[in-house]
Amino acid sequence: MARFTRNMDWGFPRWRAYGQERQAERVRLCDHEGCDKPGDCPAPKSPHSNEKWWFCADHAAQYNKNWNYFAGLSDEEAQARAREEETRARGYRQSSHWGWSGDDGGTAAERQAFAVLGLEATATAAEIKSAYRKLAKTHHPDANPDDAQAAERFHGIQKAYDLLSKRPAK
Repeated sequence: MARFTRNMDWGFPRWRAYGQERQAERVRLCDHEGCDKPGDCPAPKSPHSNEKWWFCADHAAQYNKNWNYFAGLSDEEAQARAREEETRARGYRQSSHWGWSGDDGGTAAERQAFAVLGLEATATAAEIKSAYRKLAKTHHPDANPDDAQAAERFHGIQKAYDLLSKRPAK
């Protein structure tokens, strides 16, 4: 008969945190033959299947290097699937939590910067640079020595360009 030992969970205060058990925690091992690391990275066994291998990070990277997502599909089916994935990915890039709302309006400061440069919110980096150079040339204080407001307009144009040139490209 096993000898009873005193448990540290008796009485108050409880000496161990709730949820901690005395038994060993079950760990899933990597499915790669001979590997004894924990297998915490799921990988599909075959395309379009719910069955999964469980690999360690090293073996998951090795498995994914040779993975062909379009295996078993005809050329037309593979192209249709690729277009579908691109469309789905494009939808994620236009999500508002990445800083741009669905109407491509940007933040209030960016909308104001576009207005200062006289551009639409969908302007490319080249169009922003071109508009900045054109406005900077016409409103620079050296080009307008008699105008006291020229320096203020030039600084506003410069701030707008600085803000828009640092935004991430779409």
